[in-house]
Amino acid sequence: MPSQTAIFIDAGFLLSLGGHRAAGTTLRSAFTTHYESLVRGIVQTVKKNTGLTNLRVYWYDASKDGLFTEQHKRIGLIPGVKVRLGRISYNGEQKGVDLRLALDLVGVARNRAATIAYLVSGDDDLAEAVEEAQDLGMKVVLLGIAKPESRLGVASVAEHLALTADSIETISDQLLDSAFTRVIEWDQNHSKKSATIAKAASNTDEILEDSKPAVPTPAVMAQKIPQSSPTESLPPVEIVYTSGSAMEGYQGSAAYEQKELAAAEDIGGKVAESWLALTTQAEVLELLADKPQLPLEIDRTLLKDCAQVLGEWKTDQQKIRRALRGAFWDYLDRLM
Repeated sequence: MPSQTAIFIDAGFLLSLGGHRAAGTTLRSAFTTHYESLVRGIVQTVKKNTGLTNLRVYWYDASKDGLFTEQHKRIGLIPGVKVRLGRISYNGEQKGVDLRLALDLVGVARNRAATIAYLVSGDDDLAEAVEEAQDLGMKVVLLGIAKPESRLGVASVAEHLALTADSIETISDQLLDSAFTRVIEWDQNHSKKSATIAKAASNTDEILEDSKPAVPTPAVMAQKIPQSSPTESLPPVEIVYTSGSAMEGYQGSAAYEQKELAAAEDIGGKVAESWLALTTQAEVLELLADKPQLPLEIDRTLLKDCAQVLGEWKTDQQKIRRALRGAFWDYLDRLM
């Protein structure tokens, strides 16, 4: 077996964590990813830790109908990178991504193409594939993003997967800060163009203009300050999972529940603020027309951002989800 490494990256996992670190949200339009420097930095990290050359970087993502987007083509042209795509289902869920990753991981181990696999993912569904690769003689190392306050020391990694892996290492903060950049301000020229397009698109509905207030442009809405009473900022809520009862370790008090709901409301407002500053007038009109239903991209962002703070178990609760979605709409309503 050649003494070399192979790197397997769940793009959704990595981009969500890196984007949240840079912009405070997993909304992809809120941050820019420098893919070349990110991939190069991960390869260099692995080489520094092992002293071995790398076989290949496998990059797993999803797209509509499993077709390459321009972004995927750009990533696929990076030397040493193989892009593997799953599909996005009708309800916005990724399909086939974990399966492709698991098959490739076991395949590389079976063919003895590498001795060490570095896995950038936190999905518990991969634990079985990790064990099979290990049985075939491959060492599997989790490569995550440091989170000192977490019991595992890394963010958003399932405990079962962490226990299955041979070891856990982290990507440096310096690499993350250089590879992910927050989109800081609204482009005024883009704002004017989008407003013009939105106005042209609504000309057929001019008879309705007198019966309803005009919708301000996203740039104007983003500059407004919501009128709300000042509240004391809440400390981050850290959920610690245990192998016992789901309620073990919780106080169960109304105060603690209110803290969680307040955290969810804060997240919903921040996602609305980020989305509004980066969208078009036409998209705002389309969103308001479908109220209270949210587009899948926004809904996924709300849930991912909430999972970063409260954990996935809490995010699955309906009262938390209602608070997230309600806060998103409340933020927009205060600007209208």
